[in-house]
Amino acid sequence: MRDSAPGRDGDVVLGDDFVAPDNVVDEEVRARRARRGFLSLRESPLTRKIITFNLIALNVLVAGILYLNSSRDGMAIQRANSLVGEAELVADVFEAQLPIGAPVNLITGDGVDVAQTLEGLDIQQGAEVFVFDTDGALAGHVVGVEVRSSDAEDTQPTVLTDALTTLWGWMSKPFGVGALTAQPSVEDMARDKVAAALTGGTQVTSGEVSGGTIFSVVSPIEHDGQAIGVVALVSASGEIDQLVMAERERVLQMFIIATLVSIGLSLILASTIAHPLADLAAAAEIGGARNRGKNGNGRIRIPDLTARPDEIGRLSGALRGMVGALYNRIDGNEQFAADVAHEIKNPLASLRSAVGTMRVAKREDQREKLLNVIEHDVRRLDRLVSDISNASRLDSELVKEEEVPFDLLTMLRNLGQYLGEEAQGKGIDFITDFPEKPIVINGLEARLAQVFVNLISNAISFCEDGDAIRIWARRRENRVLVVVEDTGPGIPDQALTKIFQRFYSQRDASDFGNNSGLGLAISKQIVEAHGGVVWAENIRPTDADITSDPLGARFVVGLPV
Repeated sequence: MRDSAPGRDGDVVLGDDFVAPDNVVDEEVRARRARRGFLSLRESPLTRKIITFNLIALNVLVAGILYLNSSRDGMAIQRANSLVGEAELVADVFEAQLPIGAPVNLITGDGVDVAQTLEGLDIQQGAEVFVFDTDGALAGHVVGVEVRSSDAEDTQPTVLTDALTTLWGWMSKPFGVGALTAQPSVEDMARDKVAAALTGGTQVTSGEVSGGTIFSVVSPIEHDGQAIGVVALVSASGEIDQLVMAERERVLQMFIIATLVSIGLSLILASTIAHPLADLAAAAEIGGARNRGKNGNGRIRIPDLTARPDEIGRLSGALRGMVGALYNRIDGNEQFAADVAHEIKNPLASLRSAVGTMRVAKREDQREKLLNVIEHDVRRLDRLVSDISNASRLDSELVKEEEVPFDLLTMLRNLGQYLGEEAQGKGIDFITDFPEKPIVINGLEARLAQVFVNLISNAISFCEDGDAIRIWARRRENRVLVVVEDTGPGIPDQALTKIFQRFYSQRDASDFGNNSGLGLAISKQIVEAHGGVVWAENIRPTDADITSDPLGARFVVGLPV
């Protein structure tokens, strides 16, 4: 009965139900995954980048902690304040022993025994106490031997720090960095501040000696309001350096632990990112090689990662959909080529038979009849080739053309006015029923006009004198329905499922060859390209009796608004 439309059944969807002709691609992907292993540093540039970038950030953080923080300055200030208190306390011990109103000489021991007083002090291990008179002469000296609990806690192995220090010294040696220079003695450093302490009070200074950094605090000893000497308390050499090294050691230990954790987390992250991407790339590469004929037959099987709620899952779904659409297109092209060959073969066979018969035909009426057959088949071939050409270019043209908004009702009214004259010329009533308010949609106006021209012309071709054709449109929320109805013979029930197939036609023999069977195929293809649907049904006197003879046919086109 009716011309056919596109929409062949059996769309291929890649998923759990999709089975390729063979499993070679899957086996090759699994083999690559097995060779890659868990670490996969050699075969995965992305994994190396993830680990490298994580370690760079971690190293920058540790470098900032070690060299840009104020911990050393804070320790130095704290230790200096502690030494000031201790030095002033030692000076108070000497002042408490001085006789009131009697002369005092620290060098000779008049008024106070400097050596005995120094021996009675509890001095931290490594620290030194010097007593100078006003002329800078040394009156007494003692080196602390007491080991305090805090010192024992701070004394710990600094293997990492020592190794880095040694490495830095080895690297800087060729450039002369850190070359040793002559350092003053601890006693000389303390004596240099004697004069300043006698006039200005307690003095704090720091310096470098062969053992490291030291702090020196010089505090005056007063008797009857006059300074008679000074007490110089010098910290243990390298004490601050040792504290800083201990802190750095703890930081470096945490750095090693953090590095191992970062590498482990990077590998886990890489296994969830790089490995699936590598599987997708491997499947595509293997499929590409197979399509080039390098590895035999078989379709590409993209790994199904759509369960992942991230971009990789989206990529897998998109690739699977793309490959599925590609194979659908390939299958469609193959089927289309087979259908074209079949449709062209029939008129060619008829032509061959007619031409062969003409060679032996003697009577003029026989030759005239054969010429009519040849003319009919040539016309049929011409129509068929034209429709095939239009159908084959339709996909590419639909992609290239740009959709624009237009009033669907204005287009339908213009078509109704033009085609209505043709219908009335055959004695067919032509009725239109459109709402007054415009219905604006986005699409290709010329292509959609082609759809409705096909539907209306198809209805006209099946109607006779006294029949009627009605076209009406209604808007339903986000869609618009356009219906073409006629009172013709209707559509055979067995043809309702075939009418949207290519080259399907059940016209009378007198009309055979005037239709290629692609009109409705092209119409459906255009409607679906616009995100719409089209279907056909019979008009029956009652829905309760589906076996009753149809009163006509109805074609419905639904388009998004």
